[in-house]
Amino acid sequence: RKKSVLRSAGGQTWEDDSLLTWDPNDFRIFCGDLGNEVTDDLLGKAFSKYKSFLKAHVVRDKRSQKTKGYGFVSFKDPNDFVKAMKEMNGKYIGNRPVKLRKSTWKDRNIDSKKRK
Repeated sequence: RKKSVLRSAGGQTWEDDSLLTWDPNDFRIFCGDLGNEVTDDLLGKAFSKYKSFLKAHVVRDKRSQKTKGYGFVSFKDPNDFVKAMKEMNGKYIGNRPVKLRKSTWKDRNIDSKKRK
């Protein structure tokens, strides 16, 4: 049987297979206020100076392919995560200054809610 991740938010539950491409033990940053010109590559280049940088992804609308205005970057090392949060918040990525916060993606997983 194919593995998937059950998610829940806004009163809805759905399967999110995209989470299977991420390291489950990473340290992830939510990157907000991204312009439509920001790609996975551009976001990744902005954070690639940190040694434990793993992956960057800009969330896009499935139909129009326009960015939804946010994305995520992940790190293996918690020290790089903290350093990136301090150094990169408010820096321009594309045409806008990025707003960073700790990702809460784990809080939306059905599995983690059951464990609480």
